[in-house]
Amino acid sequence: MTDQPASARPLRQWLILPPLILGVGVAIYMVAGRTQLKHNPVTEVSRTLRVIPAPQVDVVPRVWGYGTAEPGRTWKAVAEVQGRVIETDPHLKAGSIIAKGLTLLKIDPYELELVAAQLKADIDRVKAQQSELETNEANYRASLTIEDAALALAEQELRRLRQLSQTNAISPADVDAKEREVLAQRQNVQSQRNLLNVLPSKLQALNAELTVKQSSLKQAEIDVTKCVIKAPFSCRLADVDIQAGQFLARGEVLFEAYSTAITEVDAQVPMDQARKLMGADAAPIAPLSIDLDELANLLGIQATVRIRAGDLTVHWDARVTGIREQLDPTTRSIAVVVAVDDPYKNVIPGKRPPLVKGMFCEIELWAKPRAGKIVIPRSAMHDGAVYIVNDERRLEKRAVVVDFLQSDFVCVSTGLHAGEVVVVSDPTPAILGMLVDPVEDDALLNVIKAQATGEGSLK
Repeated sequence: MTDQPASARPLRQWLILPPLILGVGVAIYMVAGRTQLKHNPVTEVSRTLRVIPAPQVDVVPRVWGYGTAEPGRTWKAVAEVQGRVIETDPHLKAGSIIAKGLTLLKIDPYELELVAAQLKADIDRVKAQQSELETNEANYRASLTIEDAALALAEQELRRLRQLSQTNAISPADVDAKEREVLAQRQNVQSQRNLLNVLPSKLQALNAELTVKQSSLKQAEIDVTKCVIKAPFSCRLADVDIQAGQFLARGEVLFEAYSTAITEVDAQVPMDQARKLMGADAAPIAPLSIDLDELANLLGIQATVRIRAGDLTVHWDARVTGIREQLDPTTRSIAVVVAVDDPYKNVIPGKRPPLVKGMFCEIELWAKPRAGKIVIPRSAMHDGAVYIVNDERRLEKRAVVVDFLQSDFVCVSTGLHAGEVVVVSDPTPAILGMLVDPVEDDALLNVIKAQATGEGSLK
């Protein structure tokens, strides 16, 4: 290998510069011609939530309770006299509906009629004895008058004989005989007076005996009427087991019948629910100033009785007739008594039965409306607070005070104003201040307003 001359080395070093300069130029051209990146502004994402404007309505407080239907009146037929049944009505059987005054059975009155006849004879006898005493009294008085006159003559004759005896005109024996005659006459007068003296006591005894006989006769006549047993009111018979010819003892229970005019339900209502009917602004009442039965009328409480059997629901208008004083210590509930008048009215077999004893019933009570109350769905409540959407469509949390709960809504006393936008769907995760896209739930709003005003579904 031959060595290159020293003058050729610098020339070769300069040969690298043209490619280098070309590369730098291409790079500058590419950078200068590159398209600038565009930066889009950041856009906030909103949450879609269902909302309603908080309605202000007149709320009708309603509560529900449950109890068993019982007849308003029960007739327990008892044999008040003993005897044999001689006649029964064909309707005297279980389940029959009996009209007021219908004769159901008759008991043989023969023995009682004999007793009454004997008492009538005794009364006639006593009256005859009274008449005899009255006649005797007149006779005794007439005899006494005669005897008194005879005594007066005898005493006058005795005085005359004594005067003659002083002149020895007659013997002393004649005077003594006359004195004995006067004494005998005095005895006759006293006997007549004794007969008159005992007449009042005899007459009084006869009057007492007559009173006893007359009272016994009245009782016997009453017993005769008790041989006919009639329905005291329109009723429906329970179990009956009486046949013609059967002997009945006094006091024997014959059957039971239940009034068809009224049925009562003694329903248990939770105490915390019943207070809704009273009202938070109710005026105090002195304990002894009003009867509990009148309290329902004072508060304007009305009632409906309802039974449910599968797909069958039947209801009756009712009225509150009383509130029991005793509180159930186990369930902490009070007993409200409601009455249904004419429970057999509009009976349709298979569709509308009568309200009879033993039916398990639901009662609904409602009181006077409370004006201007704010109501929201129960689903809008979150641990004593609600979520609202402000004017800037931002989510806020608001603490509220609940007046009472009912059906699917909550009655709010403070913390919320009418028309404020309340979130009714689940906002989880709820980020306060986040942007909300509100969608009004008109259907839910209408349901809540209907329930609050007493026009919606029951529960």
